[in-house]
Amino acid sequence: MIEVSGITKEFGRFTAVNGLSFSVAKGEVLGFLGPNGAGKTTTMRILTGFIPATRGTAVVAGHDILSEPLQAKRKIGYLPESPPLYPEMTVFDYLEFVSRIKDVPRERRKARIDESLERCSLTDVRDKLLGKLSKGYRQRVGLAQALVHEPEVLILDEPTAGLDPKQINETRALIRSLGGDHTVVLSTHILPEVVMTCDRVVILNKGSVVAQGTTQNLIDQFRQAEHLQVTVQGPEPEVLNTLRSQGGVMAAEPVKREGDVVTYRLSVAPGKDVRRELAARLVRAGYGLLGLHQEGATLEEVYLRVVSSEEPGEVP
Repeated sequence: MIEVSGITKEFGRFTAVNGLSFSVAKGEVLGFLGPNGAGKTTTMRILTGFIPATRGTAVVAGHDILSEPLQAKRKIGYLPESPPLYPEMTVFDYLEFVSRIKDVPRERRKARIDESLERCSLTDVRDKLLGKLSKGYRQRVGLAQALVHEPEVLILDEPTAGLDPKQINETRALIRSLGGDHTVVLSTHILPEVVMTCDRVVILNKGSVVAQGTTQNLIDQFRQAEHLQVTVQGPEPEVLNTLRSQGGVMAAEPVKREGDVVTYRLSVAPGKDVRRELAARLVRAGYGLLGLHQEGATLEEVYLRVVSSEEPGEVP
C-alpha cells in the first residue's frame, strides 16, 4: 500500500531525512518512533505531497506522490500535528466544507459526516464553533476530517497530542480499529502508544532509519540480557555470592533493603531460564526465598539503545 525508497529531504545544507526506505502493507498500522527532530514530520509531509522529496520515491496506493499527486492524495487522510481548523465554523459545517473539497459525492456527504462525528465522539458538539472547543476536541475534529472521505491510507502526526487520559485511550482504540479497513501510519514519541496501537515500528534518529520490525522482534534482537528480581531473607554478602555464582547470571546487585530482607536485580544471559535452579540453590542454602520475578524486556530499552547508536538495524 505504501512503498518508500531512498527518500532524502534537504533544506539547504541541512539533511532532515536521509535515504529512508520502508513499506507498509494494506491494513497495517505502522508507528514512526523517534526523538524530536528525527525526521518523522518531514517524512509524513513527503508522503502526503505537502512537500517534495529532494531524492527518492514514495508510492501511495499505487500512485507516485510526485508524478501523480492528485490521484495519491485522494487515497490519503492526513492529520497534521496542528489540525487546520477555522474557528468561526461549527464542527458540522467544517466537516461539510472538507467533504466538498475532497469530492465526497453529494448524496454521501451527510452519511459520511455523521459517521465521522460518531467514530470520533463528536456528535454532542457538532453545532459548536471550533474556536470554542478545547484542544482535545479540536484534535478529534482533525481526525474526523481525515476520515470523512473514506481514504485507504491514514497518516496521523501525533494523533493524541493534547488529549486527556480518557480521550487518549478512546483515540488509541479508534486507531486500532481502523487497521484492516485502512492502512495507518502514525508518528509519536510516546512508547506505550506504539505498543498499544501498532503492528510494526520504524525508529528514526537524525533522519535515518535505525531499526524497524514488530515490537517483539525488536526486543528479541536488541536486548542484551534478561532481568530477574529476587527477594531473599539472609546475610547479604553470602546471598550475593550465591546469586553471582549461578550459571547464566551475568550480574547481581541489591536494589532494596528492609532489615535482612534484600531485593536483588539479576542480569541473565538471553534465552537462559535460571529460575528453577536458582530457587533450589537458595532454599538448600537455608535462605528465605520471598519472591522471584522475571522482568519483561521493553520497547523503551530498545529505543534508548538504538537512538544512542550510529549503527542501523532491521528486523523483517
